[in-house]
Amino acid sequence: MLTKLSSLSKENHIACKTLQDDTTRSSRWKYTPSGEKAGFIQPHGLKELWFHTGTKCNLSCDFCLEGSSPQDKRLASPKFEEVKPYIDEALELGVEHFSFTGGEPLLVKDIIDILSYAAQHRPCLVLTNGTDPLIKRLEKLKILRNAKHPVSFRISLDSADEKTHDMGRGQGEFKKALIGLRRLHNLGFKVSVARHIAKDENIDQVNAAFEALFSLNGLPSSLNIVAFPDFLTPGALPEVPHITENCMTSYQTQEQRKHYMCASSKMIVKKDNRMQIYACTLVDDDEEYSFGSDLRASLQQRVSMKHHRCYSCFAHGASCSEM
Repeated sequence: MLTKLSSLSKENHIACKTLQDDTTRSSRWKYTPSGEKAGFIQPHGLKELWFHTGTKCNLSCDFCLEGSSPQDKRLASPKFEEVKPYIDEALELGVEHFSFTGGEPLLVKDIIDILSYAAQHRPCLVLTNGTDPLIKRLEKLKILRNAKHPVSFRISLDSADEKTHDMGRGQGEFKKALIGLRRLHNLGFKVSVARHIAKDENIDQVNAAFEALFSLNGLPSSLNIVAFPDFLTPGALPEVPHITENCMTSYQTQEQRKHYMCASSKMIVKKDNRMQIYACTLVDDDEEYSFGSDLRASLQQRVSMKHHRCYSCFAHGASCSEM
C-alpha cells in the first residue's frame, strides 16, 4: 500500500493556506502570489530515473493527467538511441532504478530494446494500462525474464469495481487489464496496481475489495497498490493552497523532505523534438520545471513546490515510485 510522507492536521492545513490570486496563478519560481518565500526541495542525488514514453495511448481517458490519447502528440516517443545516453549517464551518477511511464509505454516501437538495455544494469518498472498493447507484446516481453535485473509492471485498475473502471476507460477495459495482470504474473513478472482515491472512501473497504478481486483471479491478495489522488489534466489551474518555505520547514523534517520524489529522481521527456529533463513525473505541463538536457547539472537545481500537483505530495504523500 502507498506509504504517506505526511498527513496535515486541519490546523496545519489552514496555517499553510495562502489563497490564490483570483485571475491568474503566479509563474514566479521563488515566491507565492502574496510575496512569501515559496517552498522548495533541494535534490540530494539520483536514485531513480524516469523516462516518459510519450503521450500516445490506445485509450482516451478524460481524467488522464497527461491528456493521452491515440492522436496526442504533446510528448513524443523516444528512440533507443535517444534514451541510451541518459541511462549511461545515470549509471555514472549512481542511479538505483529506472521507471517508464506514458501514455502507454507498450506502444513504443523501441520499448523492448530500451527495457532490455536498462535491465542489464538496474531494476525497471513499467507503468501500463495492461490492455491491448501489452497483451499483443507478451511474447516479446518474455525475453525480459532473462534480464540481469528484474522488470516489473504496474497495471492501472482505477477501482475494484468493473463498472467504475470502465466508466472512465471504456467498456471491456477492466477485463482486459485483469487479463494483462494475470498473464504477467503467470510469466513470473512482479506486478502491482495503480488505483484512484475516491472522495470520502473507506480505505479498509477498498483494500478488502481489491484483495477479493486479486484472489478471485488467482493473484496474491497482497499485491502492492499505489493509490493516487486526482491530479487533473495538463494545464489545469485548481485552487489549492500555496506551499511556503515555512510550511516545508515547520511541518516536515529534513528526513521527510528527502523522501519527496523530486529530491532523488528526475524524468526524461521528448518534447519539441528534443530530449529534456523535468524535475518530476507530474509536472511536464509547466516549462519552469524543465531543467535542460544536462542530467548532472539538473541535480544541482532546487525544485519549487509551486505546481498544484506538488500539494498532493505535500499534504497526502503522493508518490509515483515503488522504491
